[in-house]
Amino acid sequence: MNGAAFEVPEGKITALIGPNGAGKTTVVNILSGSMTCDSGREFIGTTEVTNWPSYRIARLGLMRTFQLSRELGGLTVLENLLVAPREQAGESLFNVMFRPSLVKRQEREHVEHALQILDTYGLYKLRDNRASDLSGGQKKLLEISRSVMSSPKILLLDEPMAGVNPALIEKIGGYILDLKRDGVTVLMIEHNLNVVEQICDHVIVLAEGRTLATGRLSELRENAAVVKAYLGEVIDASTAH
Repeated sequence: MNGAAFEVPEGKITALIGPNGAGKTTVVNILSGSMTCDSGREFIGTTEVTNWPSYRIARLGLMRTFQLSRELGGLTVLENLLVAPREQAGESLFNVMFRPSLVKRQEREHVEHALQILDTYGLYKLRDNRASDLSGGQKKLLEISRSVMSSPKILLLDEPMAGVNPALIEKIGGYILDLKRDGVTVLMIEHNLNVVEQICDHVIVLAEGRTLATGRLSELRENAAVVKAYLGEVIDASTAH
């Protein structure tokens, strides 16, 4: 990175856009604790989390998805969700030995919650299928569903619309808007500017590892530096024959 600095508004949907190689996925990796940074600081609210490991950041409610889905292929769709909740009672040997009723009750609650989420995201009928057998679009939905199962406060989405058909793009956009209505803060990498314009409240433009501009997409279309670095390339590509 090269001096990227920005804020993600709480309770809003923010898009992170920029040309290939701008550093978008690197930013998400650093924010989620998958990578460390050599300089700079990261805060979640007022808590500094610079170079915290991913498990500590997750405990604060920050979850992420990946550009290439990372489902647990050998598990069923339902089982993929059941591993997501934090601080499960069954993870404690003491609870397993001396409080089995608590463990069983929580497991039932988690199954019920997971089935509700799968129904919401159109995956209920596939609950007993191996995750590895899902289509690319279904795997995208599974990743989002698994993140929702973790009750996130902040959700980082790395190209959630990439490689899916137009009908599913519209559905995923609706699901992301639902997350916003539920109070989840969303930061998403997205190349589909129609989607960005339709659902995002705020846009951050990266170029060469630095923050080039921020604002609404309608405003950024008038920014000469943004058009030159990114939007112009998109416009040129869309009008080429």
